[in-house]
Amino acid sequence: MSVDEALVTETGETPEPAGVTPPSHRAPAKTHQRLATVVIVVMSVLWALPVFGFFVTSLRSKAEAEGSGWWTVFVHPSLTFSNYISVLFHGGANIQGGGLFPYAMNSLAIAIPATIIPIIVASMAAYSLSWVRFKSADTVYFIIFGLQVVPLQMSLVPLLQLYSHGAHIGGFPIFPNLNLHGSIAEVWISHTMFSMPLAVFLLYNFIAQLPNELIEAARVDGANFLYIYRRVVMPLSLPAIASFAIFQFLWVWNDLLIGLTFSAKSASAQPLTVQLQQLSGTFGSHLELLTAGGFVTIIIPMIVFFSLQRYFVRGLLAGSVKG
Repeated sequence: MSVDEALVTETGETPEPAGVTPPSHRAPAKTHQRLATVVIVVMSVLWALPVFGFFVTSLRSKAEAEGSGWWTVFVHPSLTFSNYISVLFHGGANIQGGGLFPYAMNSLAIAIPATIIPIIVASMAAYSLSWVRFKSADTVYFIIFGLQVVPLQMSLVPLLQLYSHGAHIGGFPIFPNLNLHGSIAEVWISHTMFSMPLAVFLLYNFIAQLPNELIEAARVDGANFLYIYRRVVMPLSLPAIASFAIFQFLWVWNDLLIGLTFSAKSASAQPLTVQLQQLSGTFGSHLELLTAGGFVTIIIPMIVFFSLQRYFVRGLLAGSVKG
């Protein structure tokens, strides 16, 4: 008599095959999965409902937006795209002449270099700290890492003075006046500087985990440091680069503090968020234009996120595990 037959004779039940989870253990797991699914669905609805109401309000007239709730559109549907045309091209209601479109172009002119330049500089720095070993490399890395805890608000006034007058010790100039005050370059240069510690930290964690065999094989084939950086390190680092690019672009595009600080005296250099803040007015009037302007600011970040989302998860996990 086999062991299984003996167990059936003694207990009257057929034992589960080896490696198979008993039904009593599978049931709680299914319950937890269903509960997690319900929680995710509820959270998604709670997040999407205000956004949908925001969008519906942007398609209603001023009288309807101020006189009734957005949900009444299901009873009396009356939608129009005139708010988007007004807010983009016509101006008015605390918007400077020309609408928001020129300021959307300013935001692109700020966000694109403020995203690309940190990637190039930080990837070079991360590659040097990871594979081009030199004395005090670890010290340099920890100094850069520590700069992440410094609040950017501490450097706003010194940077304003630097852009306006340069830097001097006594009467001796140590940094020239670049005449950047009130220009778009003043805004994206500031964003670039503030993003460098995080960029180096994120890319270093990924680049340092690249297989040593690839780097050594390239060196044996006669590749120099620059060639290895361009042809080996950069292609393999695309997940981390895309992840940082999403964060940096969204942060620069949605920023108000830096844009308002460095472009306050020059309306022609102001980003979209500054004009959108002025659109709200003192008492939050023109709700239909404010919601339309809000959705205008969402379009470009959504395009960037969905175009790079396949790299996003891999970039977030960069450097979290070895092997």
